[in-house]
Amino acid sequence: MEKKIRVGAVSYLNTKPLLYGWKHGYHIEGSEVYEAYPARVAEMLLNDEVDVGLVPVAIIPKLKEHYIVSDYCIGADGPVASVCLFSEVPIDKVEKVLLDYQSRTSVNLAKILMKHYWKIEPELVDGGIDFQDEIASTTAAVVIGDRAFEQRLKSKYIYDLAEAWIDYTGLPFVFAAWVANKKLPECFINQFNEANRIGLSHLEKVATENPYEFYDLHHYYTANISYTLSEDKRKGLEKFLELLKDVT
Repeated sequence: MEKKIRVGAVSYLNTKPLLYGWKHGYHIEGSEVYEAYPARVAEMLLNDEVDVGLVPVAIIPKLKEHYIVSDYCIGADGPVASVCLFSEVPIDKVEKVLLDYQSRTSVNLAKILMKHYWKIEPELVDGGIDFQDEIASTTAAVVIGDRAFEQRLKSKYIYDLAEAWIDYTGLPFVFAAWVANKKLPECFINQFNEANRIGLSHLEKVATENPYEFYDLHHYYTANISYTLSEDKRKGLEKFLELLKDVT
């Protein structure tokens, strides 16, 4: 490959298995990896600062062209645990929802569920850096990623967005996929798939290497996150992109 392929990866606990191969010496010649939070990786892909990224799938309609280049994703076919709406009151009593700035997909999923599933119309406010501290009374928040695990220990009501989506649609959900903004060489895609697969065959080691006090990561990697981009997940992704038009 004459020009380096720039890969944008997400620095969250749920992506550790997908990055395990890179972290342990599996190198794809002619590539370089950059890590950031999901919305930032999405911005990099939109701005052509990277060629492929593990991005929130809500950005797909914004790309001039897109190619899903891996058989792996960040998905769920049951409760995901790390993408939730947290509240001190039942969902029908919520008057304001603070939205996590780190992932467009999770925020838009929450909007879809509020409109079609829970059928509520709270005030929606973009959250700041420490917005989860404002969860109180009738103010709830969508919190994702590592911070969601900590919030699980604090909030009275926890509404798992993947679980709600599955109950609403009967389909699994894809939070993030490896998306390219241009066609990439087949040889790179094959090696890229192998890099992803390596970590998924060493989940016990991944959990051991990332000690975490707030949640059992082995359970998270094996029971909450579903990494294979199956045909049903692709159908769930299509359904989400269809419903996304109603909230954006």
